[in-house]
Amino acid sequence: MATEGVKNIFLSASIPLPNRDAKYVETADIIAIRDAVIALTTVVLPYHRIIWGGHPSITPLIYYVMEKLDMNIQEHVKLYQSLWFKDIFPPDNNKFENIVFTKKEDSIPASIKLLREQMFLENEFSAAVFIGGMDGIEDEYRMFKEYHPEAVLLPIASTGAATKLVYDNLFPHNLKNTRLEKDYGYMSLFQKFLMDKI
Repeated sequence: MATEGVKNIFLSASIPLPNRDAKYVETADIIAIRDAVIALTTVVLPYHRIIWGGHPSITPLIYYVMEKLDMNIQEHVKLYQSLWFKDIFPPDNNKFENIVFTKKEDSIPASIKLLREQMFLENEFSAAVFIGGMDGIEDEYRMFKEYHPEAVLLPIASTGAATKLVYDNLFPHNLKNTRLEKDYGYMSLFQKFLMDKI
């Protein structure tokens, strides 16, 4: 697979845990979150690169699509993992060749902050996609905008959870579109709002 013209797309996504803040759980559409991640990966991976922070609810979905595509696209995925979590890395991590391990700091928040800073500094991004998630989505939205102000931002509000809060409260009004709120045809959504714009 040729790498010329391959652009980096940041994926911020997770499935909210039931024991976390109710404001994320109450609106989360778990089926939509999974569908959106699978559709994004299917549309993007043959042409561009997805970079993400290795959330254990998302990494297996990306590997599932890679297997289905049956293409040599290891260079089209880049996974960041903090060594803070080294004892609980998902088994699917072993399926990826391109993993960047970031240093363990004094606490979980400091370790995650370092991972995000390193990920955003080391890569040029053309776009960021936000799906479902919890407080990390809100943090990553703010940080990503700061590091990559010219990149396309795509919060998929129909997946609910933190992404809906980002869409409602942080996403510029002039960029809002009802398709981001109500359209569950994610393959065509990502073609129009992502692939056609980068």
